[in-house]
Amino acid sequence: MARFLLHLGITALALAASAHFVPGVHVHSGLALLVAALVLGFVNAIVKPILVVLTLPITIITLGIFYLVVNGIAFGIAAALVPGFTVASLGSAILGALVVSIVSWLVGWLTRAANIEPGP
Repeated sequence: MARFLLHLGITALALAASAHFVPGVHVHSGLALLVAALVLGFVNAIVKPILVVLTLPITIITLGIFYLVVNGIAFGIAAALVPGFTVASLGSAILGALVVSIVSWLVGWLTRAANIEPGP
């Protein structure tokens, strides 16, 4: 449970960074931020694998570049499902997903480097 809450917090932090740095990505409240982080996790776990399989041929043809679009689509789906979390365009969604990925990776790396592990 603690690991889940840590991951949720990291994703919420990454979404806040995305809303701050990417024009067209807006989160209107702290509650919307937490719900958006939760929904983004579910979309990435359930919908994104289906999208990856359906778009595999074009992803292979583009040498993986199309995977950025798949990430943007998943980000946009999460925004469509959460009131108070909006994305203006597919470009904003792609950039927002990229920022979330980079910030999540960086914070995860820093917590592992600092040996910050949630308790049992």
